[in-house]
Amino acid sequence: MKAYLDLCRHVLEHGTQKSDRTGTGTLSVFGYQMRFDLQEGFPLLTTKKVHLKSIVHELLWFIKGDTNIKYLVDHDVKIWNEWPYEAFKKSIDYRGESMEDYILKIKTDSSFAEKHGDLGPVYGAQWRNFNGVDQLKYILDELKNNPNSRRMILSAWNPAEIKNMALPPCHTLIQFYVADGKLSLQLYQRSADIFLGVPFNIASYALLLMMVAQVTGLKPGEFVHTLGDAHIYSNHVDQIRLQLSRTPRNRPTLKLNPEIRSLFDFQYEDIELENYDPYPAIKGKVAV
Repeated sequence: MKAYLDLCRHVLEHGTQKSDRTGTGTLSVFGYQMRFDLQEGFPLLTTKKVHLKSIVHELLWFIKGDTNIKYLVDHDVKIWNEWPYEAFKKSIDYRGESMEDYILKIKTDSSFAEKHGDLGPVYGAQWRNFNGVDQLKYILDELKNNPNSRRMILSAWNPAEIKNMALPPCHTLIQFYVADGKLSLQLYQRSADIFLGVPFNIASYALLLMMVAQVTGLKPGEFVHTLGDAHIYSNHVDQIRLQLSRTPRNRPTLKLNPEIRSLFDFQYEDIELENYDPYPAIKGKVAV
């Protein structure tokens, strides 16, 4: 994962100190690109342990078009909890519940989860119903029937609905590309939290690429990751430096159940990671 570590070095050396929406402060650069050849292994970071379970369930949640955290909570995935909890704390129903109390209510009270667990029309909603268009189905149809198209684009950025989202999408635009029987994917990410978010984003879209390649009869090619505002939060600098002190290990291998022929049929059990040998996890606080 040299490409990721090169990004970390570049931002530490050339980043500009900027304020941000969260009030945390960042080191930031504008415009950066990384490339990952999936024939060289699955691009899951080894300089710290990355929680693949969360990545897989989040991606399956996107693909389903779901926007309520109950599915994630039921599978012990915590990555989206902060935003609806902060919204709940501002509601008339809040009675001083802790995060743990809130999550327990999401798990056990379906009416509460429906009211206080939804994030608005975030990623999955846009992927499956962007102003009436199922963008995922469109792309799958194009890959099968018109693979040379330059219009195989999926957008999560819907200006008309941004105000209704708990968090406007950071990874905003995807384009698919076919050449020599290989499928490649480029992601444009407007805002990139290098320590916490980017390792997840790399793995998530590499996995999506592999899944789409399998169901369209193509081989996985290259994942291209283009970043807009690429930043290290001020409270993550030490964690980034710790990673840079570690020597990257070999990429793991990710295998998909070869029997799955529809993108919408994948389950968690159909995705298997092998030979993953990371350094220990590194904690860092998410900026909300």
